[in-house]
Amino acid sequence: MSSSRIAGGVSLPDRGASSSSSKSGARGGVLSRVTSSISQSPVVYQGKRVACDAAFVAKKLLKSTGKAAWIAGTTFLVLVVPLIIEMDRDAQFTELELQQASLLGTPPSASSGQ
Repeated sequence: MSSSRIAGGVSLPDRGASSSSSKSGARGGVLSRVTSSISQSPVVYQGKRVACDAAFVAKKLLKSTGKAAWIAGTTFLVLVVPLIIEMDRDAQFTELELQQASLLGTPPSASSGQ
């Protein structure tokens, strides 16, 4: 076992000089070969490519959906909300006129009586 000396007077063993790594080297070699052959297989490559394409499409779809939601929301605020407010104001005005007419005792409109 060799050692390397660093500043401060501490000596550390070399990384490659471990006795346990030489025993497991044969198993690690087989495992690494199997892992590399699986990770380089066409099936894994196709799976990664399909997953990447699906993520890209999902991102684009989410982005365009957000833009459409923004357009629909601002259009609603600019066009529909003022219309709703005006219709509510008109309904309140009509209701007020009916209340005043009933308090003053004016006869109902001629079209409803005949």
